[in-house]
Amino acid sequence: MKGDALLEQIQKIDLTGIEDERSRAIIRLLVNLVEDLQGKLKKAQQEIAYLRERLRLRQGGEGKPGDKSSPPQPPRSSEEERKEPKERNKREKLSRIEIDREEKLDVDRAKLPPDAKDKGYEAVVVQELRIDTDNVRFLRKKYYSASMGKTYLAPLPEGYCGEYGPNVRTLCVMFSHLCHMTEPKIGEWFANMGILISAGQISNFLSEGHEAFHQEKEEIVEAGLSSSPWQHIDDTGTRVDGANWHCHVICNPLYTAYFTTERKDRLTVIDVLRNQRERVFRFNDEAVALLRQFGVSERTVGALRNLPWDQELRETELEGWLDRQIPRLGATARNHIVEASAIAAYHAEVGHPVVRLLVCDDAKQFKRVTEELGLCWIHDGRHYKNLTPWLVYHRQLLDGFQTKYWDYYRELLAYREQPSAEEAKRLSGVFDELFSTPTGYAALDDRIARTKANKGQLLMVLRHPEIPLHNNSAELAARGRVRKRVVSYGPRSEKGAKAWDTFQTLLGTAKKLGVNFFHYLSDRISGACQMGSLASIIEQRAKDLQLGASWGSP
Repeated sequence: MKGDALLEQIQKIDLTGIEDERSRAIIRLLVNLVEDLQGKLKKAQQEIAYLRERLRLRQGGEGKPGDKSSPPQPPRSSEEERKEPKERNKREKLSRIEIDREEKLDVDRAKLPPDAKDKGYEAVVVQELRIDTDNVRFLRKKYYSASMGKTYLAPLPEGYCGEYGPNVRTLCVMFSHLCHMTEPKIGEWFANMGILISAGQISNFLSEGHEAFHQEKEEIVEAGLSSSPWQHIDDTGTRVDGANWHCHVICNPLYTAYFTTERKDRLTVIDVLRNQRERVFRFNDEAVALLRQFGVSERTVGALRNLPWDQELRETELEGWLDRQIPRLGATARNHIVEASAIAAYHAEVGHPVVRLLVCDDAKQFKRVTEELGLCWIHDGRHYKNLTPWLVYHRQLLDGFQTKYWDYYRELLAYREQPSAEEAKRLSGVFDELFSTPTGYAALDDRIARTKANKGQLLMVLRHPEIPLHNNSAELAARGRVRKRVVSYGPRSEKGAKAWDTFQTLLGTAKKLGVNFFHYLSDRISGACQMGSLASIIEQRAKDLQLGASWGSP
């Protein structure tokens, strides 16, 4: 039998028709081997096709040398499996439109028949926008005092400085961060509207003189962290001046905050959760327990007993002590000591909010930072979407399991609406049953075992029904940075990265709070400052929503 014909016969194997257990075990072993080989072959073929395409582009003078992009990946969204039909209620639009003026229109009465009767007016709302220049020549009265040797000049109106008014500066920021326009495109738009502005001036508007906004960002983060004991977290790449940096996103239903950093290790995650305050470290019983979990030797742990016990240390103090007392300490052990003492110091902190639970993916840098961890079900479900079985029988097994997987997910959603101790116990048992039954498809069974190993984190919702089952909030926020990165590539300085973080934080938070971003920017840039701060709105909403119900009020 030829190879293709043999593979076709193997592909149609159905183990349900084989009664002998020994024969089934042998055939199961063989088909899993074929499945594994077919998967490796498919992956190799994809990589070869991708490399051939890259080579063709380079030979034709196209493509970027050193481009490290990966071959196209299959779609991993699980929305189709988990979506539920919802009744669609179209929102009334007219009630949300603010009427600026009213104009009465009449019919040419000469064209009306004699018996036409007046029936009043029929309202039609038309939305329109006026974009006009408002270039002003200010004549500033000038005085000179010979006795004082000083010139007195009439000040410009509030919000005006330099050669551009507050609306131009507001639109620069809004176009860049809300509309994802590049600086050259912003310049083109203004030129078409009759405003002459250089690329350098636009760049300055986007990155310079925003200390008040940076301060508001810090207040938003502090209020957001205080608003609930749980937070979403995720990260994505950002290139700063051509170098690979990382953008961290923390959020909950009331705010979204961005932090661009050089690293994405556990220490950096702690920095983000502490709103980038100066690092502190503490050696106590918790730090000792963490060191043992990290696998640090008892001899090294014993040597650390000479550290100032249960006292807050600065980074220079800890590093200096380690250099003097344990000069031959290995890099891995040293890193574990620094991380353990940083975590212990974070948990012991007073006067600032301490996050008690992170909702995130399974990345190692998020683990042990908080007391509890809630893993994202949708992220876990993507691993099942990544399975691409070759055998028809294996596809049926995978499809059947995924149906049960998302049915169970919907049960957890229902539990969040009406939690109870009895239902939590039942759902825990259902989890054990669902993720303990072998299917015979080796790759699927391995994936099921990995999910079961994370039971505590995946079922954190049974203890805290107020937390979501997924990390979509942070992932969607990270996608906003990805869109910005695709359009603008990346900031060219740390100052530019800080501006990106600040304005994306303001935009993301304003959107969640229902605050008009343009009006908010205009209010601040014009100097009016009549709108309440976003941080104060977060504090008020947090009292109303009770986001930390199972912990008690935050």
